[in-house]
Amino acid sequence: MDEHLVVTLLRHGLTKQNEKHQYLGWTDASLSEKGIQQVGSYQLLSKADLYFSSDLKRCVETAGILFPDKEILTCSLFREMNFGDWEERTYEELKNNDVYQNWLQQPFTICPPNGECFHQFTARVDKGWKQLLLQLFQKGKTKAILITHGGVIRYLLSRFSPKETNFWDWRVPHETAFELCWTKQKGRGESRCTLLREVILTEKQNG
Repeated sequence: MDEHLVVTLLRHGLTKQNEKHQYLGWTDASLSEKGIQQVGSYQLLSKADLYFSSDLKRCVETAGILFPDKEILTCSLFREMNFGDWEERTYEELKNNDVYQNWLQQPFTICPPNGECFHQFTARVDKGWKQLLLQLFQKGKTKAILITHGGVIRYLLSRFSPKETNFWDWRVPHETAFELCWTKQKGRGESRCTLLREVILTEKQNG
């Protein structure tokens, strides 16, 4: 393939849980009314060859609004981290929980009760990423859009951005897409990208 490899990462629209600042992982929430309006206001994204999405409703619904005439390839490996017993709960509700406080101090080593550890989450996303690349390369394609979750995007940016960064260094608003571009090089999509571009999807971000 002579063209550059470009994968665009896009976070789903708002849910009621997002609006309430609740932890939202594997809970299969739909977009809120505000989220539907928000996604409907996005400026047109660059066209892609293949369109991928987490299998959770908030991502599938976002994909349906943005790309109504495209085939969306859903994959459960691109789900958000599973927060277990903390799903749909807020910081205020959890702040007196000792395990939660330990997790805040050591998020890469402490596991949410009945949820995923960070290493389980990243191993799962890595597997999904390999499947995405495989489908692109097998079909001879070079451009993909992935609609997924904030944690997934943070991890992929920390792994593939041109400069080494920390997972928590990244702010991933709902209204911003991230384009990762690899030039003609060995290990495209498996090493740090050549170029990273942030794309604002609305005229004025809601924060």
